[in-house]
Amino acid sequence: MASTEEAVRTGESTLQELARRHLWMHFTRMSAYRDHEVPIIVRGDGCYVWDEHGKRYLDALSALFCVNIGHGRADVVQAGADQAKELGFFTNWSYAHPRAIELAARIASLAPGDLNRVFFTSGGSEAVESAYKLARQYHKLTGKPNKTKLIAREIAYHGTSMGALSATGITSLRQPFEPLTPGDHHVPNTNTYRLPDGISESWFAESIAEKIEFEGPDTVAAVILEPVQNAGGCFTPPDGYFERVREICDEYDVLLISDEVICAWGRLGEWFGAIKYDYLPDMITTAKGITSAYAPMGAVIASERVFAPFQTGTHSFTHGFTFAGHPVCSAIAMANLDVFEREGILENVRANEGKFREMIEGLRDIPIVGDVRGTGYFLAIELVKDQESKETFDDEECETLLRGFLSGELYRRGLICRADDRGDPVIQLSPPLIAGPEQFAEIEEILRSVLTEAGERMHVHSGTGHFAVRPGV
Repeated sequence: MASTEEAVRTGESTLQELARRHLWMHFTRMSAYRDHEVPIIVRGDGCYVWDEHGKRYLDALSALFCVNIGHGRADVVQAGADQAKELGFFTNWSYAHPRAIELAARIASLAPGDLNRVFFTSGGSEAVESAYKLARQYHKLTGKPNKTKLIAREIAYHGTSMGALSATGITSLRQPFEPLTPGDHHVPNTNTYRLPDGISESWFAESIAEKIEFEGPDTVAAVILEPVQNAGGCFTPPDGYFERVREICDEYDVLLISDEVICAWGRLGEWFGAIKYDYLPDMITTAKGITSAYAPMGAVIASERVFAPFQTGTHSFTHGFTFAGHPVCSAIAMANLDVFEREGILENVRANEGKFREMIEGLRDIPIVGDVRGTGYFLAIELVKDQESKETFDDEECETLLRGFLSGELYRRGLICRADDRGDPVIQLSPPLIAGPEQFAEIEEILRSVLTEAGERMHVHSGTGHFAVRPGV
């Protein structure tokens, strides 16, 4: 407190100064801002945001895969304000209120199959944590108490709470907090770009069956998969993948959790990714786009089968969060879904996803561009040393390429996207679902220029296998 008061007295109480003194940002190297400004975003409208200096940026990441209807929707915010006047808060712990009831019914009407039971959370990690615990309790109540293990995919990100982090398959995120929740195991993700020689795409699904057999079918509670895996760069499933996974789960009495914190609410052009890829999970975890990030909210959407043990007798799901199903957040979610339906958000994605993909595919003539993958408004570009051999960059080179140049340069030129190396290095793009050809052209212009320069800096040449780091880079 004394430092803030001193800053005020000396006239140094700028946002920059206060941010450096007090704001601990998430997943952030705080030392990076000792000599550089903190990027402070102060306003948003549509597909664009502005920083404290008035500079405009195209938000090609929807903040963090979540501002699906775009920025600046006062009508959505007003729904929350109106609700606060009527009932600012009441809990869902043994009570209900109208907005949570109405939202649960609306979600159930949009979800596939008999996923009719909605358990609200405050965000995505909480949704995954809840689904994990629900899977364990479900099996205990159905006479199989040893079914506690969870199978996830390598490099997949499922959240930061201890159970969700245990499901996460990214070593660098796990190590600082080990030992983690026991019982989590990982299988290969669906990276068809780097499919090992002599291995068919059917191996991806069969590896799940092999892992269940190895661990013992009587010990595995659930399999958790994203429709399109985010970490690693938008890995899509090969044909027949989820059909086979569903068969495997049924064979071994294992619950299938579809982690759709990102993939739901239009990101792939459907309400849910499970609809996109035509499979029926036992649970869906979701968050982000459920309110288009105008309020924090998440949910587990469970099937009647999963709910059945709790429907009679004295059993309850002994789990919950104070603010889950908050009436203000529920009202905002309802208003968000109104926008989806009234303004044809899903239809816009379906109408323009081909143009978006075509624009990104058009960057393949740049030597550093190796692969383009994803679907809907959720695409990634993998960066390589050599297009022909698919040779990737090592850790030191990634540091130079991504943090030393790409992240800062893309932002400097007015494009917010993600440069990530939680696998092989990628650029990820996930614009608001209202975006169209005008925004795609802006993205293309900036990406083409910056990626061309990146390749030159790293001395990448198409098809030659030659690579060298320029001195001083």
